[in-house]
Amino acid sequence: MRLILLGPPGAGKGTQAQRIVEKYGIPQLSTGDMLRAAVAAQTEIGKQAKALMDAGKLVSDDVVIGIVSERIDADDCAKGFILDGFPRTLAQADATEAMLARKGVSLDKVIEIRVEDEVLAQRIAGRYTCANCGTGYHDTNLKPKVEGVCDKCGSTEFKRRPDDNAETVMTRLQAYYKETSPLIGYYYAKGKLVSIDGMAAIEDVTAEIDKILSSL
Repeated sequence: MRLILLGPPGAGKGTQAQRIVEKYGIPQLSTGDMLRAAVAAQTEIGKQAKALMDAGKLVSDDVVIGIVSERIDADDCAKGFILDGFPRTLAQADATEAMLARKGVSLDKVIEIRVEDEVLAQRIAGRYTCANCGTGYHDTNLKPKVEGVCDKCGSTEFKRRPDDNAETVMTRLQAYYKETSPLIGYYYAKGKLVSIDGMAAIEDVTAEIDKILSSL
């Protein structure tokens, strides 16, 4: 299954993506992680990306699409993948569709997680991750089973993103609504979009996603 999770920052995409990875055995693909891996591996597209970054330039959409294309050819993507944080714009969505079409595949579903803005601010301000394995937690909604110990790897080191605070959330939401929310209509028109209530409890959101994925 080839999926995209859509939703504003704090909607719970990361938490739900981790659960999909664990249940269905498909990788969660972050463009940041893929970019770093391609540069480290010195692939042709990775060299292009490094040259741009070394020159202080933004990595172009063409290069990012190339990195995504390269990554989904890997063996662990044979059963599918989850695109995390990409595409972010209509231009990137068009390029992604064209790239997948050249491979003879297409997205199966785009799952939009809807959450009210004021709740997003509360969620973002309280979230943190394991510094070792990246598992996500929250001060009130998703604590480790043992306080101060990561459920997944046992690490006792945690970190917070410096921009995970109420002061910056509105700026990030504005960027989402301007650049990324148009993808909701884009994928609805293609018959790929399913919207779910992200205000529900985490387990209920997971159950709704399972219903969607079990039909694929």
